[in-house]
Amino acid sequence: MCGRYTLKADGRSVAKLFDLAGESREFEIEPRYNIAPTQQVAVVLEDDARERELRMMRWGLIPFWADDPGIGSRMINARAETVAEKPSYRSAFKRRRCLIPADGFYEWKTEEGGKQPYHLRLKDGGPFGFAGLWETWSMEGGEELLSTTIVTTEPNEVAAEVHNRMPVILRPELYDVWLDPGNDERDELISMLSPYPADEMEAYPVSRRVNKPLNDGPGVISPIGG
Repeated sequence: MCGRYTLKADGRSVAKLFDLAGESREFEIEPRYNIAPTQQVAVVLEDDARERELRMMRWGLIPFWADDPGIGSRMINARAETVAEKPSYRSAFKRRRCLIPADGFYEWKTEEGGKQPYHLRLKDGGPFGFAGLWETWSMEGGEELLSTTIVTTEPNEVAAEVHNRMPVILRPELYDVWLDPGNDERDELISMLSPYPADEMEAYPVSRRVNKPLNDGPGVISPIGG
């Protein structure tokens, strides 16, 4: 699974990577070192005119048919193997796909003495996009709540040393296909949900301070034991 991640990149870098349009190009992004479920996160999606925009959404998908928004806390990830069939995700997979900007994520490895957190990222340290889904849930009174989830897949060789799952990281050349709300080529979309090449990634242990979401400063990504 993916239960925490980072986004330290500035708004300009994010706007360039995801080719954002209009006001989204000026979106201010606060550096985050310990993003946790149920928090508001930056999400990239495409409108019907095929222009990309950045929206803030709650992390933890709330299906449009849900009676209680609390279900979202249990739906922070969607498995690539079943995302097209499961009732909770299939509608969003078909029409409401998104990218979630990040530049690293955390996983926990069971070691002697407890679970040790690791930070995983691209070797160049740059930002990238998780494959995600988003939904609109109607609140009492008519207000809408936007929510999102991260798609996960089998781990590559780097991630497998830490955990048995990893988030799907998409290359920029796949963004157009993934974001297109008019694309319903299921097999093509599913084929994109594969592990990112291990030779372009690295992982290192970090302090257990990351276990608490309130610890959201640069220190939580500092390597330990090196």
